[in-house]
Amino acid sequence: MRSLLTLRTLSAPTAAGRTAMALPLISGLLLIPQAWLLADLLQGTVVDGFSVSLVGAPLVYLALLMLARVALGLGADVLAIASAEQTKSRLRSTLVESLFQKAPIWTASRSSGALSAALVDQVEALDGYLTRYMPAMVQAALLPVAIAVAVLPVDWFVALLFVITAPLIPVFMALVGWGAEAANRQQAAAQGRLSGYFADRLRGLVTLKLFGRDAAEIEQAGAASEALRKSTMGVMRIAFLSSAVLEFFAALGVAGVALYIGLSYLGLVNLRFSPFSLQAGLFCLLMAPEVYQPLRLLAAHYHDRATAKAAVAEIVAQFDGEAIVEASPVPVAAAAIALGTGLALHDVAVDAPDGRAVVRGASFALKPGEHIAIIGPSGSGKSTLLEALAGLRPYRGSVLLGDRELDDIPPEQLRDIIGMVGQRPLIFAGSIADNIGLGDRSADALRLNDAARRAQVSRFASLLPGGLNTPLGETGLGLSGGERQRVALARLYLRTPGLILLDEPTAHLDVETEQAVLDELMGFARNRAMVVVTHADAVAARMDRCFRLVDGQLLPMPVPKLPPAGRRSAA
Repeated sequence: MRSLLTLRTLSAPTAAGRTAMALPLISGLLLIPQAWLLADLLQGTVVDGFSVSLVGAPLVYLALLMLARVALGLGADVLAIASAEQTKSRLRSTLVESLFQKAPIWTASRSSGALSAALVDQVEALDGYLTRYMPAMVQAALLPVAIAVAVLPVDWFVALLFVITAPLIPVFMALVGWGAEAANRQQAAAQGRLSGYFADRLRGLVTLKLFGRDAAEIEQAGAASEALRKSTMGVMRIAFLSSAVLEFFAALGVAGVALYIGLSYLGLVNLRFSPFSLQAGLFCLLMAPEVYQPLRLLAAHYHDRATAKAAVAEIVAQFDGEAIVEASPVPVAAAAIALGTGLALHDVAVDAPDGRAVVRGASFALKPGEHIAIIGPSGSGKSTLLEALAGLRPYRGSVLLGDRELDDIPPEQLRDIIGMVGQRPLIFAGSIADNIGLGDRSADALRLNDAARRAQVSRFASLLPGGLNTPLGETGLGLSGGERQRVALARLYLRTPGLILLDEPTAHLDVETEQAVLDELMGFARNRAMVVVTHADAVAARMDRCFRLVDGQLLPMPVPKLPPAGRRSAA
């Protein structure tokens, strides 16, 4: 289930988050009896002349209230941080899962740096909203009302001042917030551009240096950094402006209460039904700053909301406007029987990333145990069609795997049904055995050795000092193209796919090794459907049928006959 990612969907707090928002509210409510108790103590000692023994118990109560508020504040901070980390972790896991659900063509069409910035920087930008703004919003909505209600029995005019002046702060905060939100969007976009630019240029650093582009790229990086600096300073300028506006109106409110109480004590103003006692005046004065404090706190963290909205907008933009808010397991039907999966294409069309149609109207049916070869000139779209059959590219028309449409099969199940070896298989840093074991992580040494033997990996591994335990560099550094292809085939032999898709499986191999690889491959594919993209007659001659892809059309052709010796191109 996919739904639009918004701040509202992220605001659903966990149990810890709800407690974190409740504790500051309780602490603020405890401030009312604390202020009343303090005012009562001063009234008793200054006006009524109470002895030390009479004020001992109230002092203890006052100290307990202060300690309770400190403990509540500490607990609220700890729980807010824990809740925010849980929410961010869930969102990151969900976004990563969403990335894995995307086709490789989708990922390849986007800047890896920008995606990384969305997953790391933009998700982290939600921290202030979750830990500071949300608790402050709850306090600002409830505490001023509670304080005004508490002051009302003491002095109605002070309560009226609170009711009139307090709403001015959110009004001006909203006015300033419009500019803050736009500035934060610009800052988030600039940060994403710089992150993507830096990551992509770092990956191609050697190439840029070889082509003499280092000075130009340094200049462009400086320009991107300057754009981020300007947008960040714009955000800071608005944040300081909003704080100044809020402090100004809060100071006016406190000054108004202090002026009214002072004039009442001097007898110049008399709006009360009874004389203004020291306790009543002190209580109103103590409450005056506190009624604005939640609003000032909300204003101080209002830019956190604008930052979070900009971060969410950037995440949504990077993930095509949608993101899974909560990862939910995809129901996967019972796995199809690996042996006996047929393939049927009807009027299939596939486009290149630039929108150019490379395959048009392709149709054929492939029964279990039947093998076909697709040949054609380089760049004709053979690999593109193979990727579409693997569910890695979008297509138009109908592709039936067994009796189910390919697009309707969950990716988890597709990975079990389809075994694909591409033209450039990815080899990771690790031993040869580690790379073969990616086909089935539960495979023991016996199965690994058997897969290596069938793929003719043992031929070259036996000549290495460590055998299958020989370490490889990233992207297969240390292996030739043909050796990397054989390692990928060995991975395939650890699995039990129903459909096999191969792209130039014997490229870069000598004739003897090619024949040995094909012998094992045909034995493995005996009861499985198989589609092979190739230029080699030796491969095409082993297939049941052949198709030629020319100008987007998939045309049947005779299976080539092998010459008496050697091999020739089928393209």
